[in-house]
Amino acid sequence: MQKVGFAYDDIFLAHDTGDWHPENKQRLKHIIEGLKSSDIWDKLIHIKPRLATFEEIALVHTKNYIEKLKTFGSGYLDPDTYVSKNSVEAARYAVGAMLEVIDKCLDGTITRAFCAVRPPGHHAETNRGMGFCIFNNIAIGARYAQQKGYKKVFIVDFDVHHGNGTQHIFEDDDTVFFFSSHQYPYYPGTGAEREKGSGKGLGFTHNVPLHAGSGDKDYLFIYQDVLPGIIGNFNPDIVLVSSGYDLHTRDPLASMRVSNEGLRSIVKAILQASNKPVIFTLEGGYDLVALSEGVKLTLEEMFYTD
Repeated sequence: MQKVGFAYDDIFLAHDTGDWHPENKQRLKHIIEGLKSSDIWDKLIHIKPRLATFEEIALVHTKNYIEKLKTFGSGYLDPDTYVSKNSVEAARYAVGAMLEVIDKCLDGTITRAFCAVRPPGHHAETNRGMGFCIFNNIAIGARYAQQKGYKKVFIVDFDVHHGNGTQHIFEDDDTVFFFSSHQYPYYPGTGAEREKGSGKGLGFTHNVPLHAGSGDKDYLFIYQDVLPGIIGNFNPDIVLVSSGYDLHTRDPLASMRVSNEGLRSIVKAILQASNKPVIFTLEGGYDLVALSEGVKLTLEEMFYTD
């Protein structure tokens, strides 16, 4: 059985978007309640996230954007992204969860990890937040991992929305591979198949745009038949996963038809594709039952898939 870390803190509930907002604190409450009522909770290696420094956040984000957030107060960064008085602190801890589990992977405490965090991150660009995201948790994690010796990083993003921020941050980089499957055309409008990176990063971005209504069969082809060869050819030192559960058939913000068993197969395929450390971090997922079940089955596979 694998040593699976689980990073969570109640600080993430202090990111107050209001209960009417789809990205609200009930998402994490349902995840934690579901795990505590299962036999998984006591098997997890519980990891307390740390507060990421602004210097660490600057591995990805511009000084001007960081300074703006230091004094922002509360309000909307964009029409979708609300910042309350505690949101920037919560976002720093969301980054810090990634950094802490990378350290735990490095010292051998864990072999895999799941970061149950909010706000999510994959839409955040270097100089702006958008799409519910303030800081790009997974992108900062990738740069931090490289500082720590994980030179080649593979990022998988199965959120139903394309991770525009993550792609743009690494599109000219041949040391970070970005692989995404997503509903297209859909928010944020990026992620066409022709987007393959640029400069020395050309060929190190792989987008799989999917029509609305795509389901288990479509996703299993991508993750069982396409992804393993790409990961094998790149041969990463660590795999980071933007885990968005809004691809589920019950999700209210998207139009995919992935079942629980389809999701389980996606997770299993990602885990089987590399024998290196794998870290999942929460992105989307807005049906509370599907989200809670999705995280639970992800953790089950993280324990038992070799």
